[in-house]
Amino acid sequence: MSDATPQKKMTLLSMLRLPTQQGRKAETKEPSGYSTCPGCGKAVSRTQLAEKDQVCALCGHHLQISARERLQMLADPGTIQVFEPPVSQIDPLDFPGYQNKLEENRKKAGLPEAVLSALLQINGQPVVVAVLDSRFFMGSMGVAVGESVTCAVEYANEEKLPLIIFSASGGARMQEGILSLMQMAKTSAALARFSKEGGLYISYLTHPTTGGVSASFAGLGDITLAEPGALIGFAGPRVIEQTIRQKLPDGFQRAEFQEEHGFVDRIVPRSQMRSTLSFLIRIHQQGGKPA
Repeated sequence: MSDATPQKKMTLLSMLRLPTQQGRKAETKEPSGYSTCPGCGKAVSRTQLAEKDQVCALCGHHLQISARERLQMLADPGTIQVFEPPVSQIDPLDFPGYQNKLEENRKKAGLPEAVLSALLQINGQPVVVAVLDSRFFMGSMGVAVGESVTCAVEYANEEKLPLIIFSASGGARMQEGILSLMQMAKTSAALARFSKEGGLYISYLTHPTTGGVSASFAGLGDITLAEPGALIGFAGPRVIEQTIRQKLPDGFQRAEFQEEHGFVDRIVPRSQMRSTLSFLIRIHQQGGKPA
């Protein structure tokens, strides 16, 4: 980490150019076909999915969404200001074919990296938000992602703002080797400083949250929320079963299992995401005494 201040490292770009909620839904009114729900296996209208924020109306399954969609659902209209990604080394190990894959993922996700950080408002309350995007290398954490998350934490600490991180990751990015694993310590150290200063950090776990992300900043929230059915753990179920040569219980590592065993404080459906976060931030700002 350099000695640069958070403001110098993490500068705000122009307002994120996203349609309003009303505009986004209006664009999907025309017939646009059907998608097969991964939860129930039934055909669901894409228009209906868009109106329900990508939640199946038949079974309640939460489909994966992009970082931009997440910010749009969360923020007051016109308040999203995206942070400029910090400069970090690309392909530090000269991994064969890695740069080409990075370019492919940038085009597919429309993002420079697997995380999007922003300053925004939720019901008039300013907050720093970082969202991992599973469409970009499965949201894996490399040097750039670790630096972006760390800078978001430091900005929130400097400005005395609440911090929310939405995790959606397959873990550390193998193409960056040990440098990727070092981001676990880096992000955790930044959060330790943030906590020492009394900052509020809400960790919001979405599907999937695994590997080095689950073992670092995703697991360090003052309050830990999760979307229904999200896979949360370090190694995946198949890896565990192959290692211990035993069949795992039904629902093992899902959000409901993690809540039952105390790792998750509360499961929050996407329809309640904004109101729940607004309530928690308001409680913190009022010293634990909600109006």
